[in-house]
Amino acid sequence: MDMPAPIIELQDVTKVYGHGDAEVRAMDGVTMSIASGEFVAIMGPSGSGKSTAMNMIGCLDSPTSGEYLFNGVKVGALSQDQRALLRRNYLGFVFQGFNLLARTSALDNVELPLIYKGMPASERRVLALDALAKVGLEGREHHDPSELSGGQQQRAAIARALAGNPQIILADEPTGNLDTKLSVEIMELLKDLNERDGITIVMVTHEEDMAAYAHRVIWMVDGKVERTGTPEEVFNHGKHSA
Repeated sequence: MDMPAPIIELQDVTKVYGHGDAEVRAMDGVTMSIASGEFVAIMGPSGSGKSTAMNMIGCLDSPTSGEYLFNGVKVGALSQDQRALLRRNYLGFVFQGFNLLARTSALDNVELPLIYKGMPASERRVLALDALAKVGLEGREHHDPSELSGGQQQRAAIARALAGNPQIILADEPTGNLDTKLSVEIMELLKDLNERDGITIVMVTHEEDMAAYAHRVIWMVDGKVERTGTPEEVFNHGKHSA
């Protein structure tokens, strides 16, 4: 079976912050490839470079050296405006802290990125309602975040990421503020979006039981990819080598 073409490719990417004695190599020659339709978890200890890798993939940061290709296009060759368009049109972001506007309904929160796209109000409303339905929030459209549970708030945040019809959802510790039951709900939702809608999902997490939902784990240590494989392969490797 032919593998789908990679949607994300990092080629020997290095990211250096600071100079001299204060220099930190957050990424140190990272090469990784993520295929369209994959569900990938990026893991590793604190300071391993996983958040920097996520920022790189999200076009929120640029490599010091090396190449980032999105759908075969060299992102480094794009202007700032083109990178902003790439983020807006192809990527959806989900954060640990939900990042919803208070005293603003779930529907208005989900519509917000569509306003930035310059979409007419009637079209925005249809897409936002559809996104909320996809995440199981029918009937909660006019609730503001204070009237929603933590899990419902994260569902609203995922709906906001979905409303723009992204090719990729980048989820940074999406269950970090949730209890186990709600965490499982959110992971089941992400898994469903991946399997049903074919959305590529790249997730940073430090929790093995959440990463187990992914097809593949990329394990980073000290700014390098140490190993990659199925969750079982990656986690069992750690246990055998301990």
